[in-house]
Amino acid sequence: MNFSEVFKQSNQLCRVSPDGKYLATCVQYRLVVRDVNTLQILHLYTCLDQIVHMEWSSDSLFILCAMYKRGLVQVWSLEQPDWYCKIDEGSIGLVSSRWSPDGRHILNTTEFHLRVTVWSLCTKAVSYIKYPKACQKGIDFSRDGCYMALAERRDCRDYVSVFVCDDWHLLRHFETETQDLAGVEWSPNGCVLAVWDSCLEYKVLLYSLDGRLLSTFSAYEWSLGIKSLAWSPSSQFLAIGSYDGKVRILNHITWKKVTEFDHPATINNTKAVVYKEVERKPVVGSADLSIQHHITMGSTLFNTQSKYEICPLPVQVPVVKPDLDRANPKVGVSSMAFSSDNRYLATKNGGFQVQSVTWHCSGDSLILLGKEQLCLCYMEVGEEEEEEDDDVK
Repeated sequence: MNFSEVFKQSNQLCRVSPDGKYLATCVQYRLVVRDVNTLQILHLYTCLDQIVHMEWSSDSLFILCAMYKRGLVQVWSLEQPDWYCKIDEGSIGLVSSRWSPDGRHILNTTEFHLRVTVWSLCTKAVSYIKYPKACQKGIDFSRDGCYMALAERRDCRDYVSVFVCDDWHLLRHFETETQDLAGVEWSPNGCVLAVWDSCLEYKVLLYSLDGRLLSTFSAYEWSLGIKSLAWSPSSQFLAIGSYDGKVRILNHITWKKVTEFDHPATINNTKAVVYKEVERKPVVGSADLSIQHHITMGSTLFNTQSKYEICPLPVQVPVVKPDLDRANPKVGVSSMAFSSDNRYLATKNGGFQVQSVTWHCSGDSLILLGKEQLCLCYMEVGEEEEEEDDDVK
């Protein structure tokens, strides 16, 4: 495994282009674009202020740089380095900026969520969408990029509006049966829209494209509810992670619970194989302490080595207990990810020391990022309802 030299970046703004050819990093007010293979600088752009948010367009031809404090958005082109676009929201402010799926429209959300402004890079046309709601996930696009679902708040009630992304006209507008809508998410096939309530009430509502309520699911009452939600790539399963540390799987036919997974701190399943990383330092003999040998070995003298050992069951997984007296304690299932073949579901529970969960495109490799330790949680999900008794992998 080879490592490159360290490159500077600020605000953790480091993104690989969707086509995998370029690497963009932000250093204060500068945008640096490198070739992924050679890591040579291809383009260097200078923005008007420190960059807070950076995002690639879907075709990897444009880069969006947002400066929220000044209400500015600058767009740079890789094909035409001399071309650029500047969007100034003025005194109304800016709190969010993102690309549309076609990579030719920019959606800016103003301060206090007064409106969403849609800017076209091709025609320079501007469209305004009123009453966006400030929630966890208020905007979501269908997988094919044809429709956009927007959560709205009008007259102390929650609504959902469905827009056609070609000309941004309103397709459907309906009221939701939620107390405080927290997010919306399309199924991968674009046929079902999942809407869930705030953490104070466990409620998931499934709507069709025309606004019909298909089903409602609630696991319990009078306790903190939903924290995360994820669709399977085939749209056959809907995984719901909650604050009680459990994951519930719904099927797409009856929208009933197929199975339920927990996050035990002690692994005693005989089918599970647990690997533990053991670090060790190289043994240095008396003959290796000479100055000449030290110069030859260089800095590798005190380098640590590691190996993986199979732990006998049961195994106690290291868990960090959250401080319930502080705001926003890390409890519950915060993130989930299905593999591309729909067979496995990786989840992150609040007590486990994992920062991010990502599947490889092949579906057989899981990438986990943690500060000190890595924690794996494989859950197998079959393709039929009869496989609801699958064990945790």
